[in-house]
Order: sequence, then C-alpha cells, then structure tokens
Amino acid sequence: MPGSPRVPGNSVDSLVQHATDNQVCRITLNRPEALNALTPDQRERLIRLLADASADPAVRAVVLTGTGRGFCAGADLRGGSAAGARVPGDVARTIRLGAQRLVASVLDCEKPVIAAVNGTAAGLGAHLAFACDLVLAAESAKFIEVFVRRGLVPDGGGAYLLPRLVGPQRAKELMFFGDALSAVDAQRLGLVNRVVPDGELGKTAREWAERLAAGPTRALALTKQLVNASLDTDRATAFAAEAAAQEINMTTEDAREGVASFVRRGSPEFRGR
Repeated sequence: MPGSPRVPGNSVDSLVQHATDNQVCRITLNRPEALNALTPDQRERLIRLLADASADPAVRAVVLTGTGRGFCAGADLRGGSAAGARVPGDVARTIRLGAQRLVASVLDCEKPVIAAVNGTAAGLGAHLAFACDLVLAAESAKFIEVFVRRGLVPDGGGAYLLPRLVGPQRAKELMFFGDALSAVDAQRLGLVNRVVPDGELGKTAREWAERLAAGPTRALALTKQLVNASLDTDRATAFAAEAAAQEINMTTEDAREGVASFVRRGSPEFRGR
C-alpha cells in the first residue's frame, strides 16, 4: 500500500537475508519486532532474490520463511497510507507495481518455492505464502485475511489465489470475516500441505527442499507452469501446453537420464539441466 516507510538503522540485506546451501536458496524475512511486515525496500529485495534464484543454475529450490512470531504481517502501513493528497490512479499503480509484483515473482519463479510459515501470515503475508508451490506450517502459525478489518479490499492477488485454492464460498468467508485461521484448519481447507511442531519446521522445510533440489529442475519448472495456468485455460489449450512442455522437456539431460535409468533399472541422478 502507498506510504509504507523505510526502516532507519537497518540495511535491507539484514532485513531480508538469504543463503544458498545444497542447491537450496533460503530467504528469511528478518524484522521480527514488526512480525516481518514488508517495507517497499524489503519487498523489492525479495523480488530480486526470487528472480536471481529463478535464473541461477546453482539454485534448484527455494525456502521462504521468517524469524520470530511472524511469517509476514503484510505490507507495513505505518507512515499513514491514507494520509496526504493522492492523484486518482496512485493506489492502483502502487498495488500493481508492489504487492502484485511480489506475488507474481513467486508464481513465476522457475524453481519450486516452499513457504515455511513459522507464525502469523496476515494480509499480503498470507497471499505470499499461498502463492508458494508448497506450504509447510508450524502448529502455532495462523493465517488472517486482515483486509476487511481495515476497511480494505484484498490485494496482492488474494481474490485470484484463494478461490482457486478453496473455492469461491470459502474464499468469501475468509475475506468477509477476516477471522484468524489456525494452521490445522488451513490444512483442512487445502491451504497448507503439512502442519508440523514448531521445532520441526526448519528441519522439514530443509528435507523437502533438498528432495526438490535433487529432482529434475526443468521438469519441475514446466510442471509448475502447467499447473499454475491450468485453471485459467480450457481443456484444449491445457492439453496443447502439456504436449509442448513435454516436447521441450525431452531435450533436457535430466529427461534422458530419467529414461536411461528406467532402462537400466537404476536410480536417476538428476543434475538440473
């Protein structure tokens, strides 16, 4: 939202940390005192890191998580987002270039992205998690469609993502009331893949990410594209896209290795190319 502040005294690198190990890029939101609410600088760094991970052959999976009690409390609205004169179109432009770009950067990342939701995911923070390919949640995590509590319309792709994940009626219930949803209830609705004890979240996320990083990276990227596009296309278009994706994928070294390993009755060794 407009008017989100910079955070004095902290570098954006320290507020959005990243490290790559075993071909897994781990991105950590590190502003626990604000439940990892995102400033514009943090948002832009997150978008850049996801783009870099997408393009880097040394990265084959991404984990997105937070520190403290919050995964991400959404956009940082301090500084008076409703204050001051605005030109018509300012808000829509800010949403397009801000929250929507962030969610799109997750959806468009060519590597599988795991959300390891360690605490509260509210507003844009919830949508950031739901845009990820897989969602792990600590038992203490909760998800809140907080917009209605502030008299706002959901943004950051919420009205696009939620109906596709839980159906329109459930999506409206979550968005109309803005009640906190526990991790267990989020799993029951299909918003979360697995709920784990708080102390096991990091370990489980690492195990899942390393399994993905050992997989056929290009096949996973194409699969992600097919699934993400499937609900927006008719059957003929989806079938054509599937055939074209398989045609492209069969040119990869990993596809050749997968077929060869089947013939030799051994385990494939995928190299991500």
